[in-house]
Amino acid sequence: MFEIFDAYPWLLPVVIFFGRICDVTLGTLRIIFVSKGERKKAPLVGFFEVFIWVVIISQIFSHTNSLIAYLAYAGGYAAGNFIGILVENKIAFGYVLFRIYTKNDGHQLAKLLNKNGIGSTFIKGEGVISEVDIIETVINRKLQQKVTRIIDEFDAEAFYHIEDIRSKERGIFTVASPAGLPRLGK
Repeated sequence: MFEIFDAYPWLLPVVIFFGRICDVTLGTLRIIFVSKGERKKAPLVGFFEVFIWVVIISQIFSHTNSLIAYLAYAGGYAAGNFIGILVENKIAFGYVLFRIYTKNDGHQLAKLLNKNGIGSTFIKGEGVISEVDIIETVINRKLQQKVTRIIDEFDAEAFYHIEDIRSKERGIFTVASPAGLPRLGK
């Protein structure tokens, strides 16, 4: 089936390297889909991940004397981890919770977020030194940089942390209605 590797032996390490990149990248995405409860996406990605892996490992076993093939396998694994992280950051799948602590007027930050189509909740709190305003918002990860920029422009000294969340329900989210306004969650 793979007689081409006998005719072009230099092609084997190239195919192994890039095949490994593909299957490890898919593995990274599969793990993310499993952790987010994506019951349809995870098995589909897993199918292709394992199919590629079986093809690649069969070629490794067929060419057991090739040190170059082993190096290509290990190099593809390492590169696949790196590329998987880049792809995951690019697609920014899922939702995050921003919890922002500011000594400035939190009502103004909540209004600023709302003006940008981002629902938020305002809470009064007390820190070690003084009272603080706490603003929470749940957003699509793709909006993370936008929210960070809004916070930094509002209060460069604000403390905030970001948590991954598995799901969200019932609230005001950043998905715009046909009128362009934030819509209520399901």
